[in-house]
Amino acid sequence: MTPELAIDVGRRAVELVLMLAAPMLLASLVVGLMVSIFQAATQINEQTMTFIPKIVATFVALLIFAPWMINKTIIFIEQIIALTATVGG
Repeated sequence: MTPELAIDVGRRAVELVLMLAAPMLLASLVVGLMVSIFQAATQINEQTMTFIPKIVATFVALLIFAPWMINKTIIFIEQIIALTATVGG
């Protein structure tokens, strides 16, 4: 395996991880922002009020995007298996 090939595989793996994490992170970000605005407007500073909705939003995003995430992961694994078959050795 050449260094360029290893770097390309690593780059694609990092891109995949970022792409798979994005829906959950964005859902958590949006819900956290909404809760923060609500807390600022009402002057309620309760830590569980921010934590619980963000966890729920993350799990909902995971449930919604799980089929897409699994599909992307399977495609990546198939490409890596095909690549190892062509590299040989």
